[in-house]
Amino acid sequence: MKNSDRPSAPPSNAALAGEHWDVIIVGGGAAGLSAALILARARRRVLVLDTQQPRNRFAPHMHGVLSRDGYSPLDLVSDGYREVRAVGGVIAPERAVAAQAIADGFEVTTESGAVANGRRLVVATGARDRLPDIPGLAEQWGRGAVACPYCDGYEARGRRIGVLLGSVAGLHKAHMLRPYSEDITVFTALAGPLPEEERLLLEARDIRVEARLVAQVVSEGEELVALGLVDGTTVPVDVVFAEPALEPLDGPLRQLGVDRVATPLGEWTAVDALGRTSVAGVWAIGNAANPAALVPIAAGSGAAAALAINGEFIAEEVAAARRSIVEVPDDPSARTVEVAR
Repeated sequence: MKNSDRPSAPPSNAALAGEHWDVIIVGGGAAGLSAALILARARRRVLVLDTQQPRNRFAPHMHGVLSRDGYSPLDLVSDGYREVRAVGGVIAPERAVAAQAIADGFEVTTESGAVANGRRLVVATGARDRLPDIPGLAEQWGRGAVACPYCDGYEARGRRIGVLLGSVAGLHKAHMLRPYSEDITVFTALAGPLPEEERLLLEARDIRVEARLVAQVVSEGEELVALGLVDGTTVPVDVVFAEPALEPLDGPLRQLGVDRVATPLGEWTAVDALGRTSVAGVWAIGNAANPAALVPIAAGSGAAAALAINGEFIAEEVAAARRSIVEVPDDPSARTVEVAR
């Protein structure tokens, strides 16, 4: 079936198994859809397995994304679906639960029991934020409680900012936020006692330190208004920058035995500059490969991987054509060639 002839409707399990795909992409966020769009436009048979649960789905808006500043993350995914399907890419609402290498590529099994085979496998499953167990925090996640100064710092300018510290290393977030506000309080109980030099640095930058434990997030309607402390007092804040533990959603990569590397956020899949893992034919992009990847970086990693994968396909096709060419044996002086039938 030609890539451009595929229907845009989600395929059946039989249809997934009925074709040997050029590329299977697990995950349809900014990284996975970016890779899918380029590969489908290159006339490759592309299958995306996705359940529309990007890491940033809790936020009503994205920021720092050129031409899409303030855009809904879920609208970005919807746009990506439409663009990928318009050029013949296939997207199935399936969650991949198992991946293994086979003779001519990789086999992926989904939660519903569908099985798909492909020549290359791209894992774009992202990561999950694990929030501190503080009542009211999850309800504000993505709105009054956020994580990234680059994503939400500008919107917090001039407001009362709380920084819910999870580790001493996380103090950089407080320093990043200082240009946005003169009213910043760092809540340190979850991180433990601060080294004296770090405390003095905060003091020198007019950033307050609150060592009492945060017991709850206080909201009025949908608005976050304060952090309640363990002794019953409250500290008024307008927005909280938290430091959730980031967990890679890397099940398919672990099943395939890819190498991992230590990062400041824990062990992560090791990749080269283009997203190649240690297992030939397996790629990792977006937060599956880089815990610090914001939306533009994730999309760029998908594009870089797609170009490299298509380059591999072209090299294989040229090599196959080269092998089909043989010299004519009865007239070597003529140096003519013909294509073997």
